[in-house]
Amino acid sequence: MDIRKLNVNEILPMDLLLLADPSRKMVEQYIARGECFVAEIDQQIIGVYVLLLTRPEMVELVNVAVAEQHQHRGIGKQLVLDAVQSAKRKGYKTIEVGTGNSSIGQLALYQKCGFRMVDIDKDFFIKHYQEDIFENGIQCRDMVRLSQDL
Repeated sequence: MDIRKLNVNEILPMDLLLLADPSRKMVEQYIARGECFVAEIDQQIIGVYVLLLTRPEMVELVNVAVAEQHQHRGIGKQLVLDAVQSAKRKGYKTIEVGTGNSSIGQLALYQKCGFRMVDIDKDFFIKHYQEDIFENGIQCRDMVRLSQDL
C-alpha cells in the first residue's frame, strides 16, 4: 500500500470522503482549503485523509476513511499515523482531530495513535448537519476533539 498526496488535477474520491462525513456540503467546504492524501493498492484508491490548516502551527485531520471492503486491516491506523508524520514534516506543532461522540471505533483508533481528548463541542452535529446521524445505536450529537503535540 502506498500513501500519497492527491494531485490537483485528479478526481476526488468523494465516495470515500462521504463515508467519514455524510455532508457533501461540509466535505466540499474543507476539501477546498485542505490537502487530500490517498492510500492505494495496485493504483486503486482504498483510503483517504485530509489535512486542514486551522491556526498557525496547527493542522486538523478532518476526514479519515477506508473503503468498506478494506476495513479492519489496520489501514485506518496507517492513514492516521501517516497524517501525523506528514504534519511533523511540514513543521506543525499540533495536530487535532474531531469525531462524533457515537464514533466509538474512531475514538479508540485516535487514542491508540497518540491523540488525547481535549474538548467537547456540544451539539456540533445537531447544529451543522440537517439529518440526524446514528452510529452504534447512539445519536451523534457532540464533536469530541482530540489533539497531539508533534
